[in-house]
Amino acid sequence: MASATMSSALKKPETTSFIILVLVVIGFTLANDRFLSPLNISNLLAFMPELGIIALGMTLLLTAGEFDLSVGAVFAFTPVSTMLLVQNGGVGLELALIIAFAATFCIGALNGILVTKIGISSFLVTLSMLLIVRGASLFLTQGFPLKSWDEESWIRTILAGSFYVGGIRIYASLIWFGLLSLFALYVLNVAKVGNWITAIGSNRNAAVARGVPADKVKIWLFIATSMLAGLAGVISSLRISSASPVAGSQYELEVIAMVVVGGTALTGGRGTIIGTIIGVLMLRIIRNGIVLVGVPGLAFNIFVGVIILAMLVLHAKLHKSSERK
Repeated sequence: MASATMSSALKKPETTSFIILVLVVIGFTLANDRFLSPLNISNLLAFMPELGIIALGMTLLLTAGEFDLSVGAVFAFTPVSTMLLVQNGGVGLELALIIAFAATFCIGALNGILVTKIGISSFLVTLSMLLIVRGASLFLTQGFPLKSWDEESWIRTILAGSFYVGGIRIYASLIWFGLLSLFALYVLNVAKVGNWITAIGSNRNAAVARGVPADKVKIWLFIATSMLAGLAGVISSLRISSASPVAGSQYELEVIAMVVVGGTALTGGRGTIIGTIIGVLMLRIIRNGIVLVGVPGLAFNIFVGVIILAMLVLHAKLHKSSERK
């Protein structure tokens, strides 16, 4: 019984990803003793949750058989529009955030409606939205970054505040990432809508025949993904006190890589929040570790590409093996 349980656990994609994550950590620790230093861990924890928050929404969307290429542009647009309203419109930060998130909501809703009601592929819709939203950010700012909110306020404290635990700096974004991860875990694995999401990604027609409101679910998933990208962008902007129109460039590809490396299927029907968390950790650790060991930072994409291909092959083999049984 124990051996069967162990064998079943090892065949799960997130288990394989976790083993590789542990090996990566061990490798970088042996290569450079500064890898596990409080300063380096603080640096990892500063940026990792922001991409992780976007990855949670992308996991749910991919599980339903869709994806969103506009998340990187939304990541920049939300804080840029917020600070333009504050600095040029004389609007308070709270109201500016409400307006900016309303726009982010509309972006996600439009993506979802065009995909489900018009029947255009999510690749084409969100690629077009990426260009529109990124272009809007560049046009509104003339390509120059804006100074973000750096005064003390309750919003800045709860979104981008920080404190120290044993010499390690913990950011509020890590807490948000943790809470949102628990919620996403509940949605996908416990709530009825999680079954709907998986069913839609596996076989949409069969799901609809059983009464699943596929279009409605997909529209809300696009909205959630867009809103999470906007939240991540605002957190990042408040943390570094800058809102740049080019922030988040290529984040959409990195986020999809994190989700896929964690074990979520690109074709839909299989998703794992735990795997996504592992994938986020893995790719951020690799980006950080290769710099510490002296590998040029520009080589990061090579490492990511190799890892994605390797993980896809491994997950595909595990999936086929489980199907045979």
